[in-house]
Amino acid sequence: MLQKSLPKYIPALTGVRALAAYLVFISHYEYIFDGNFPHYVQRFLQEFHIGVTIFFVLSGFLIAYRYYDNFYLTKNWFKQYLKNRIARIYPMYLLLTLGAFIYYYYSGDKGVTGSFPSATGILLMNVTFVRGFFDDLKFTGIAQGWSLTVEECFYFSAPFIFLIAKNYKKFYIQPVIITCFGALLVLLFSHFNWYGFFGNFTFMMIHTFFGRCFEFFVGIQLALILLKKGVNRTNNFKYTYIGFLLIFVCVGIMSTLPIPKGWSAGLHNPMGIVTNNYLLAISIALFFYGLVTEGTIMKKVLSNPFVELLGKSSYIFYLIHLGYIRNYINDGMNWLNDRIFEWYDVKGLDWHSPFENDIINMVLQFVLLNALSILLFKTIEEPLNHYIRNSDFLIKNNKPVKEATLPVKS
Repeated sequence: MLQKSLPKYIPALTGVRALAAYLVFISHYEYIFDGNFPHYVQRFLQEFHIGVTIFFVLSGFLIAYRYYDNFYLTKNWFKQYLKNRIARIYPMYLLLTLGAFIYYYYSGDKGVTGSFPSATGILLMNVTFVRGFFDDLKFTGIAQGWSLTVEECFYFSAPFIFLIAKNYKKFYIQPVIITCFGALLVLLFSHFNWYGFFGNFTFMMIHTFFGRCFEFFVGIQLALILLKKGVNRTNNFKYTYIGFLLIFVCVGIMSTLPIPKGWSAGLHNPMGIVTNNYLLAISIALFFYGLVTEGTIMKKVLSNPFVELLGKSSYIFYLIHLGYIRNYINDGMNWLNDRIFEWYDVKGLDWHSPFENDIINMVLQFVLLNALSILLFKTIEEPLNHYIRNSDFLIKNNKPVKEATLPVKS
């Protein structure tokens, strides 16, 4: 039997990006359901931060899927690799981060600068992703952008992870060493009052690459399985649905755990960290394996062209769903709500405003945020991505990437 060739592009996994971003959105605004639903429902929704884990496993998978059998640790190859990563991640992050600090200049919102005394200094720490290593500063700038520090650490590490795995057959030991190194940093720096630089184990395990590396390695392992075996299957298990179910079993486990003092979710409980960083990552990998190898209704939905577009614009949605842009949208709706009630008073009407109900209001904001994300994707992100990739930034566009001077064993 001929092995079916692996697809170069998997639309369903682009659609998954939208699902992940929307789960994070719900986790940040779960409080609007309080009072309308039992408290356990709110706790369940509170753990939808799992969208971040989905992003991390997906990044590990896609980077390995694209580069594992096609990387050469030469200067030119690494420049091209970094150029592609910068083109994908950095332009919109930089523009939106600068927007956050312009917003701070006019609003004085201390949430943008946190406890850091210099706005210029914290801006520099944000645009270089360094703030993600400091517990006290991780939510400055674009708060949810802390996860990009984790992503960037993985991007820089990936070629070396592949090299060690290929040349020295050391794959599974790598996440253990990386996590132990993170623990060592906590032991060294937790006693220094330096804005929480590796200030505690919970921070390290949840907000840094050292604690989250296993999620990327699970994605890498999935890619290696597919690269080796292809998409042929010898069983009829529906991994798509098994993995999807297990994902929400993990959510259920975290939603029942006591929340440690000073933290905000079951994720921060030691058992929650194990569930999120390890059990959940494996469940997500099963789900992805099913999406790649099976023809299910869920795959068809996630591969729909409109859902695919939502997935492509989900990076922007993730960056703007919390923070100053969402605040402006919310303020605009509150202004409209006030104007409507003023008009009702003039007309002597006793009607309800369409912006009065919190849940409806949030749905409308969700729609507007998606519309704005698609607009920014089409007009700014996608053009800038193509421009940087086709430019001479870091490496001339027409310059060939040479083979490695040090051979990489297969």
